[in-house]
Amino acid sequence: MDIKYLKHDEISKLKWDRCISQSFNGMVYAYSWYLDIVSYQWDALVLGDYEAVMPITIKSNYAISKIVQPEYAPQLGVFTTSRLDVEMVDAFLNSIPNKIKSIHLNLNAFNKVSNHKFKLKTGNMFELDLIEPYKKMYLKFSDEAKEKIKQSKINKVSVMKSLNLKEFLLLKKTSSDNPLTFEQLNTLRRIIPFCTNHNIGETYGTYNDKNELVAGAFFMKSHQKAICLVAACSKEGRDASADYALFNYYLKEHTGKNITLDFGNSSINEIEILAKDFHAQNVAFYKVNRSRLLRYFKLF
Repeated sequence: MDIKYLKHDEISKLKWDRCISQSFNGMVYAYSWYLDIVSYQWDALVLGDYEAVMPITIKSNYAISKIVQPEYAPQLGVFTTSRLDVEMVDAFLNSIPNKIKSIHLNLNAFNKVSNHKFKLKTGNMFELDLIEPYKKMYLKFSDEAKEKIKQSKINKVSVMKSLNLKEFLLLKKTSSDNPLTFEQLNTLRRIIPFCTNHNIGETYGTYNDKNELVAGAFFMKSHQKAICLVAACSKEGRDASADYALFNYYLKEHTGKNITLDFGNSSINEIEILAKDFHAQNVAFYKVNRSRLLRYFKLF
């Protein structure tokens, strides 16, 4: 396969984005503008005239190049406008230059791997197909979800589209067990306005009976998929089932459409529980790891 390694300034972003747009497994994380936000000066592997591509999200420390998974881009890997098989994914992975001493990369769910040069782990995400009408989907919700939806009505919480970015990020910052870093906040301050201004992103907020924001979420749309990139819920919001009210509202708005909802960061226990309660299905993807740092330091 004619796979070339291109430095950032050698990439044709027009051809790149055309490939992502036409890829059957394309996703918003892989567009050049999104990568520019989450991974400064990323490089790429490109097959032929951009028939298949793979972003190389480089991070260098003390002249040591590493591939790291960018914050807010939990899946990347190989994207193609043609047939995608194990051989193609393996060929791309084998084309990563040896100068890159450490690799920690999440592939997308369509990337299957047989490459034994890498350590493979399995990651999980939760997806819900929204093609069915809401009433039919509601019957599949867990008893817990149905009860929490009822409780949210009793607690008089209300859900609204669009919310102030500063207010949303403040809620995320103050309600998270792991407070957002300056870098994370800065990244979200760039992603959310860009997506909303280009009609591929929506924010939703849940308010209590005092009109105080107690839960919020940001969704991105691309390739018949909606991704909950970031969500937040205060303790008061959880007590009032505001998070369940928000996702239930979103489902009511979007069911009956050819869209799949990705619930986002499944490593957060609350998100996994919520997704399962709404009958979302577990979808696995590969995490690829390799490190030559020990050998490199021994030689050094």
